[in-house]
Amino acid sequence: MHFVPHSLRYVLCSLVVLVMVESAPLAQGQLAALEAPPGVNADSEREQAYDQLARDVAALDRELGIIKRVVKLVTPSVVHIEASPVREARGRSDVQEAGSGVVVTLNGKPYVLTNRHVIKNSSEALINVHFADGTNLHPNRIWSDSQTDVAVMRIADPNLVAARMGNSDTIDIGEQVLAVGSPFGLSQSVTRGIISAKGRYNLDLGDGDVRLQNFLQTDAAINPGNSGGPLINLRGEVVGINTAIASNSGGNEGIGFSIPINVVTRIAKDLITNGQVKHGFLGVTLDSLFDERRAQALGLTVLSGTRIKAVEPNSPADLARLKENDVILLYNGVRVEDMDHLISLVGLTEIGREVPLIVFRDRQAMKIDVKIATHKKSNGK
Repeated sequence: MHFVPHSLRYVLCSLVVLVMVESAPLAQGQLAALEAPPGVNADSEREQAYDQLARDVAALDRELGIIKRVVKLVTPSVVHIEASPVREARGRSDVQEAGSGVVVTLNGKPYVLTNRHVIKNSSEALINVHFADGTNLHPNRIWSDSQTDVAVMRIADPNLVAARMGNSDTIDIGEQVLAVGSPFGLSQSVTRGIISAKGRYNLDLGDGDVRLQNFLQTDAAINPGNSGGPLINLRGEVVGINTAIASNSGGNEGIGFSIPINVVTRIAKDLITNGQVKHGFLGVTLDSLFDERRAQALGLTVLSGTRIKAVEPNSPADLARLKENDVILLYNGVRVEDMDHLISLVGLTEIGREVPLIVFRDRQAMKIDVKIATHKKSNGK
């Protein structure tokens, strides 16, 4: 038996195909194509390509149409804020004089939500709030909370268009969102992205006052001037207040952070009602040196959670019978990364809420419910 080399076999097959094609009669369409003037076939293919592109764009327009409708609903509620510094703060390098905000309804009245760092060095008379219809107003009253960077302003105009607020607790990673605001002073700018992550904390923000952190992360473009503007889902609902970016250049690099709207709403209502915020309190002293060695000594196979060093008498932790050397692994279903993480989670919890904990004690995990209270020091532990 003789084997035909691969190259020779390919040539023989090609010859057979050529003979078959040449011996077959030409169809009418093929003959017309051969007789068509040069360029006619290319023009026809281009027309077909344009037709297909138009069909594809029509399908895409159905998705983009949702975004356009969301923008039309939300932008009348988004404001540009100019906050001239008071005399004592003029000339300081850390003073921000512009940002964004969003009109919402709280306790049946219109307010503007923004970030504290946008307005903290200003006053009511020096703050100008620019609305989408060209109206400029001064706030009658401002409140702010340094630990969360939330600020709220009362505006004496009952005709303001309020945005609808969503539920940030139910938002998922991968969900599409829009960031609306005034980057670099360019009002009513809209960018698009997704929720990239949840529960971000331990960020180094400004003067370090923002110690209670539980941010949403997004890749929607956020730049200087976006601070205080809303993060919107495709239902047209506010799910966050844009606050910060991670950047080496000072501009957008695809990592932005927003305060979840549920947190913002609770803080804002507390400020309006009480003039200050009552942060959650657990009543424990935590082990700042908790490491792998100490975790293994307690029976944990991997470093996880945070260890209780002491329990304050008559505190929520004491009433729930938490003990020294308990390791809190989960807080309300969220894995506790370390001491700072637990402090943020507790401090941002609504007062009076009963929260389930998973605690590691005597080399086994157990569930303990604790009712979060407030503390006059509001230290969030």
